[in-house]
Amino acid sequence: MSENIKDKVVVITGASSGLGEAAARLLAKEGARLVLGARRIDRLEALAGELGLDGRAVLKTDVADRDQVKRLVDRAVELHGRIDVLINNAGLMPSSFLENLHVDEWDRMIDVNLKGVLYGIAAALPHMKVQKSGQIVNVASVAGHKVGPGGAVYAATKHGVRVISEGLRQEVKPYNIRTTIISPGAVDTELTNSITDKVVADGVRQVYKQAIPADSFARAAAFAMSQPEEVDINEILYRPTAQVY
Repeated sequence: MSENIKDKVVVITGASSGLGEAAARLLAKEGARLVLGARRIDRLEALAGELGLDGRAVLKTDVADRDQVKRLVDRAVELHGRIDVLINNAGLMPSSFLENLHVDEWDRMIDVNLKGVLYGIAAALPHMKVQKSGQIVNVASVAGHKVGPGGAVYAATKHGVRVISEGLRQEVKPYNIRTTIISPGAVDTELTNSITDKVVADGVRQVYKQAIPADSFARAAAFAMSQPEEVDINEILYRPTAQVY
């Protein structure tokens, strides 16, 4: 696997915990050159220390702020002269029943889960077009394929990620750019901690009792990244073996 990952310049958003942290740990072992962004800079700096990264390779980043996302991607280019892979991972899941009108939470999910992905694409695509190479990995969800009660807005954002990714796939063919959607099921992360609606939270926790470790995502990302340049893995959908939803 490492022969096609070693020395690739990889930018990961939401890298301070969960899927992003797991991906950073595995890709560091495979020899990738990482640039990591997240809102919790203290945790990013601690992770950078563990992985032996240059202190300039971590940057406080809220993906809802376009300028911050651009600074993160530009930092990778400043440090390494290019960007080979962007993993648009940052996301929130404060699911709730629509009738409870958690409008601020809807707005935040749209800002982070949907606009954050678009901002990542906007930051990375100009560099990749010039290079005529690169890969954009967008994190969706099983919820991007199906919706349940209490999950309408979250599912809408993740379905939107899939739609954007498919449109991107078709548009970037002239530039030799690859695109990958990774749609995990229940994975052991902090994602459920943002749910404030008690009834929904209780239901989600039941599903997440069967959650699998976050390194499952890291392996999926590494699989897509490690393929030869002429192979474009467009979507990976996976769940715990026991998960019904």
